[in-house]
Amino acid sequence: MAIKFAGTINALNRGIASTKPDKGGDMIEDWEAALADIDTPGAKGILRDLASLRKQLEREAPDADRVHALLHRLGEATTRIAEKAETNQEKLKTLGEALTEAGEDQPDEAEDVAAAASPKRGRAKA
Repeated sequence: MAIKFAGTINALNRGIASTKPDKGGDMIEDWEAALADIDTPGAKGILRDLASLRKQLEREAPDADRVHALLHRLGEATTRIAEKAETNQEKLKTLGEALTEAGEDQPDEAEDVAAAASPKRGRAKA
């Protein structure tokens, strides 16, 4: 399967607002298929974020803040994974940079830290 680097990068460069959600969903499915058999650290996180992004695009009213956060996170992860790729390193790096630029960093670590600090929360008492 040929990975559609150019199509994805062109869509990001034109602006995500000009890309139809169903076209974005198709591109995400292509990337999910391309990453499915890759056993490189970071690939599973990218797949998880791609699935979240696809779900947002399938909604009647996607959450723009969430979409931008996912694009940014995907960009950073793609740039990191590019260094470990056996092929297409430069194309992956370019894609990662385009994703990062299309997104917006919205760290939510404070929420994660709070959840991690109370691991017993939600457990039934014996």
